[in-house]
Amino acid sequence: MASLTVSSAARSTEKHRKSFSLLFYRAVRDLKPVWMLEDIRTMETFYQEENASQRHYTPSEALLYAIVHDHQAYAQYLLSRYTDEALAKPGERFCCCPSSAPHLATAVRYDRLYILGLILQGTHRVASTPPYTDRAGFFHMEDGRTPLHLACELLRPEAVAMLLGNGVSPLALDHNSLTPLDIILEKLRDSKEVTGGERRQCLDNLLMFMPKVHFKMKGALGREPEHWSKVLGEETYKYLAGRSPAPLVLAAMQTILKQLSPTTFPDSLHELPIPSSLKPPGLPVTPRDRQRVAV
Repeated sequence: MASLTVSSAARSTEKHRKSFSLLFYRAVRDLKPVWMLEDIRTMETFYQEENASQRHYTPSEALLYAIVHDHQAYAQYLLSRYTDEALAKPGERFCCCPSSAPHLATAVRYDRLYILGLILQGTHRVASTPPYTDRAGFFHMEDGRTPLHLACELLRPEAVAMLLGNGVSPLALDHNSLTPLDIILEKLRDSKEVTGGERRQCLDNLLMFMPKVHFKMKGALGREPEHWSKVLGEETYKYLAGRSPAPLVLAAMQTILKQLSPTTFPDSLHELPIPSSLKPPGLPVTPRDRQRVAV
């Protein structure tokens, strides 16, 4: 009889936990006010004593929900009020990799540019080794790839520019020793787009922030010069193949972008007194020009 009572209590606890999880998920999905979400998030649920540490969602876990459902006001609140906790590793129910950066990867995957900008600014206030922005992605799904690898894989030129402008390394390697440049070159290999298009925008944004190019596919460019000349254009091909220096305009932009502080990007870029056509293509408008999200 005692065992039946314990089993019944355990089932009741589990049912209550699932009900609470669903309540919080739906509240974030429905873009409920921040004060309501915080009341729900910090509400203690009736876990058994050994699960007392999981009585509520952490700011890190709540931020993941905010990213998925594009709840900008809630993301802004969590990152301003709990910067360290919001960017910390989430619990095992969300992520099992101790070195992962799921928030950046999730923002890139769902193309949440406004929240991505908030997260990147938050990373400048958090001391982390290795740098938060160069960590691998969520649930090992990116095979050791950083958020920048993922942005190139998903052809997100705006995210590429934002990540690079905030200090992300363009030379990071995944488990296959591929750089983000390798990823976008693979995307371009079978493309006939020499100018324009998201593939080309991602490539151009990468090159602007890469004064020194280093990538695994350099040998492939040398073996197929005619094909890659058509894909990349003669000037870009010769530069990547190591047959000529960087084009003058590219070299000038690389020098200029090196002077910009990551903590003020992209505002500092938009304020440069140069034609917009020379700036990284596809870059979203500066946050100062966006409508502010009220908490």
